[in-house]
Amino acid sequence: METLYGRQIVMPKEELVTLDDTYQTRRALIIDSNVTCQRCGSRFSKEVARLPTQDYYCPYCIKFGRITSQSYLVSQEEKERPARFITFNWQGKLTPAQQKVSQNVLLNFQQNKHSLIWAVTGSGKTEMIFNVLLYCLQNGGRVAIASPRIDVCRELYPRINEAFPKEQTLLLYGDSNEAYRYSALTICTTHQLFHFYHAFDLLIIDEIDAFPYAGDKMLTFAQQNALKKSGKYIYLSATPPRHLLNTIKETFGIERLPLRFHKRPLVVPQLIWYEKWQYCYQSNWKMKKLISCLKSLLQDNNVLVFCPSIFYMQKLYAKVCEYFYPSEIGCVSAQDKKREEKVQRMREGGYRILFCTTILERGVTFEQISVIIMGANHKIFSKSALVQIAGRVDRKGEYQHGQVLFFYNQQTQAIRQACDEIKKMNRLAKEWLLA
Repeated sequence: METLYGRQIVMPKEELVTLDDTYQTRRALIIDSNVTCQRCGSRFSKEVARLPTQDYYCPYCIKFGRITSQSYLVSQEEKERPARFITFNWQGKLTPAQQKVSQNVLLNFQQNKHSLIWAVTGSGKTEMIFNVLLYCLQNGGRVAIASPRIDVCRELYPRINEAFPKEQTLLLYGDSNEAYRYSALTICTTHQLFHFYHAFDLLIIDEIDAFPYAGDKMLTFAQQNALKKSGKYIYLSATPPRHLLNTIKETFGIERLPLRFHKRPLVVPQLIWYEKWQYCYQSNWKMKKLISCLKSLLQDNNVLVFCPSIFYMQKLYAKVCEYFYPSEIGCVSAQDKKREEKVQRMREGGYRILFCTTILERGVTFEQISVIIMGANHKIFSKSALVQIAGRVDRKGEYQHGQVLFFYNQQTQAIRQACDEIKKMNRLAKEWLLA
């Protein structure tokens, strides 16, 4: 049986006799007037999930394997580990603004306080957590960096691996090739936290406001279970929601950074009216505005085209292929089995145009890129999503005249708020530079 330090698995009652007293066991379901699941925190009526055997099961976390009233959650409490030497191989240098945030986050951790790094897209949030990662690992701690988005995890993994080359960093997500093994440094999707119990001294949640994490009570419960009793959180976000800020203001140190590491301002979106953008792929005449904008943008950069649905993306992609070399155009969504290699091909310049859904709104970095949002007024594009998508532009490298175009046919509160927030952050950044 694998060592279960901080890991929890489901076992039937009859197998518990094989365990020694180093293992902790908890009933998977607590039965009183209702049923409470100890893996996902869901509470529901007995009538919802009664089996023919008169036992109960949890229907809410069944995708992680069925648990019943005859099941137990088994884990093993980790022993304290001694301080050790950590090979830290990052060759970069923090800006004074980044250094201040990094030092404050480390001080918060040393003083047993949680942190929120509230920093604009492209500010270097990953680099700003290196100091606290190093400190925690040096002192025998165990760390997880979790994100709601698989693409964010995939992008973080090589960067963390390069900075901490001897840590045998574990990458976990639903379809990842690597099986679970103990590691002091884990990168995973937030859904993987359901498999941990009192495991981490430091749990970093990247993109705390992103779907599907935001507003999901089950994921919040899993996050709380995964942290050791003495453990600390670090939240990372460019767009923390107001309700989160209100909730954590008494218990978190909130470290703000409105300045990108290269000190250039965020690109302010251009709002372009596009009558009936929903049906533009139906005729050459309706495509005229989009094709003209693409040709103009391609003079300086490659282009990401964000679409509100997979169906619309595929229709638009097929139509645009009539105007450009199809080999230079791609489309990608969460359903695409070649998703990872297509993103990498775009990163390497293999595509000039990549159509995508909101899966690429966060955490991914491309050089020499401009962005178009088709239907910025669509309900799927929240204020947060619009800000994040705009933040894909001019994140890295020399200035390449990247642009952000919002095509819309109805003004929305999300569009107004996104533009206002970007301008506000730019004003704050200018004040920081003049200070």
